[in-house]
Amino acid sequence: MKKLIMIVLLVLLFILPLAVSAVETAPRINDREIVEKLTRLEEGQKHLEKRMDDLRAEMNSRSNTLEWMLGIFITISLVILGFVLRMQWQMQKRLTTAETVLSVHSDELSFLKNLIEKLLPPRGVL
Repeated sequence: MKKLIMIVLLVLLFILPLAVSAVETAPRINDREIVEKLTRLEEGQKHLEKRMDDLRAEMNSRSNTLEWMLGIFITISLVILGFVLRMQWQMQKRLTTAETVLSVHSDELSFLKNLIEKLLPPRGVL
């Protein structure tokens, strides 16, 4: 039993100083170093803000270009639609006029046919 206690004590004597020496103390940072690091961080922040402003301006210009392109596309589409609708209206107008003329001609032809039939002698007479 005494040997076991002695071994444990020897092991503790060798391991304990190693565990304590594994912890390293952090170096002290003075105020000057803190100020220098903060100024570098602020400069980096300003650079990032400038970059974001540049990206925002680029995005706005692309958005404006897209708006123009969409406006032109809609305008062209409306012009084509108007042209097609006008052509359709003109064709319908011509068709209605042609139908009216054909109806009048049909009435005139039926009148002439009846007139000719009245003027011809009956079949058995000649």
